[in-house]
Amino acid sequence: MSKIGFVNYAKESYVELMQKVSWPTWSELQSSAIVVSIASLIIAFVVYLMDKSFQTILESFYRLF
Repeated sequence: MSKIGFVNYAKESYVELMQKVSWPTWSELQSSAIVVSIASLIIAFVVYLMDKSFQTILESFYRLF
């Protein structure tokens, strides 16, 4: 990419970010962060339960032999 092409790319990127992108408000960001945090905790808890249940099942199975 030539120097002129890079400068043009940077200018167009700036214009697009400032005029064409709709940025969320602070309250929207906070709401989204809370939803993501809660969903992450729920998924982590489900994975933990699955891990513990498989561990218990496999330990019971290995004790048979």
